[in-house]
This record gives sequence, structure tokens and C-alpha cells, in this order.
Amino acid sequence: MTPFRIVLHQPEIPQNAGAVLRTCAATGAELHLIGPLGFRLDVAGVRRAGMDYREWATVRRWNDWESFSAQLPAESRLFAATTKAARHHVACRFEPGDWLLFGSEGSGLPEEILSACGERQMRIPMVARARSLNLAQSVAVILYEASRQVGFGEMV
Repeated sequence: MTPFRIVLHQPEIPQNAGAVLRTCAATGAELHLIGPLGFRLDVAGVRRAGMDYREWATVRRWNDWESFSAQLPAESRLFAATTKAARHHVACRFEPGDWLLFGSEGSGLPEEILSACGERQMRIPMVARARSLNLAQSVAVILYEASRQVGFGEMV
């Protein structure tokens, strides 16, 4: 079973998507990209950041939020990362198969998507003057915490 599924909603920067792809390959997580994307998947920035890890990653592409959310099984646990959440990511109790959702670099997640996640909103703690972390860093921080909680699965 795939330990976790990373979902990027309308990512804008190809290097971030490539770095997330590499992190997914290294952890066994699936990567789901919801469009519209701010880049083509064949651009050099994605290839360079993902390097030769692309062949080890499972990547699914969705045209929009509606097509992605329509395929989610009813029992799916979708956690949304947002600077607006009250709860820290380490307070969440993750389980294998959970979906970890991240918004675009420029605008985050739309309010209607955050509302749909209900109590499963989380944030990474940081000093007050910091607006946010880089998308790829945020994915790594939360994905590794989720992986730690489940004993790192097949990672050695």
C-alpha cells in the first residue's frame, strides 16, 4: 500500500514540483498534481529538480479539483496544509493511505477546499514574521512527520 499521497493544487513553480517529486520517490508516496499547472511537466526545471527519480515516483495528473475530488473514495482522509490553521501538523494523527494536500505557492488553497477538509487542516509552526515556507519544504516537513508516525513504512 502507498503510505501517503501528496496532492499539489495548482502548483506554479516547476522546481518546487520537481523537488516534491523527488521527495515522493524517496518516501514511496504518490504525487497528485491538480491543474491548471503553472508550467509544463516536461520543462527543464521539473526534470532537473526531480533528476533520475521520476522513474521511481507514481505521478497522477488531474485537470481540476472537481475531477480529482470525484475519484476520492468516501472514506479518504484528506489533510490540508495552510498557514490559516490553528492546529500544528504534529498534532494530527496520520494513517497510511492519507492524502496530504498543499496549495499553490502564490495563493495557497481556496477557502472552499479548506472548508471541505473541515477539522483536518494543519500548519507548520514558525515565527510570527515568517509568511510561509517553500512548498517543497512544507511537503517534506509534513510527509516525514506522517511517515515517522507510522514507523517509516518501507523506508530504511
